[in-house]
Amino acid sequence: MADVNRGNRPLSPHVSIYRFPLNAILSIAHRITGVGLSITALLVVWWFLAAAISPGYFATADWFLTSWLGTLIMVVSAFGLWLHFCNGIRHLIWDTGSWFGNHRVTVSGQAAIVIAVILTIATIILA
Repeated sequence: MADVNRGNRPLSPHVSIYRFPLNAILSIAHRITGVGLSITALLVVWWFLAAAISPGYFATADWFLTSWLGTLIMVVSAFGLWLHFCNGIRHLIWDTGSWFGNHRVTVSGQAAIVIAVILTIATIILA
């Protein structure tokens, strides 16, 4: 059997010290925003359903969605919607075989974040 010196081997980078690239962070965020948007859609359906059931039930649902917590959920959901949209556009561009390479992927990721923030602010102002 080979003589293996296990004490001097380098260790693999651990998650606590490894810095994820922007593309990996956006990939994870894309999945999270997709799930989050599904939950937000359920809240909106609950609001519409409450309006169809009774005025009292609608008042409860409307109170929650217009409270500070409901407003926070909707603002975060608006950002999630725009980030998911911008990431989807990036993926459509990649599907054509364009914009590959480390620099272009990083620039398009940064652009997606900036555009999502701008669109979120515009949504808040216009809503």
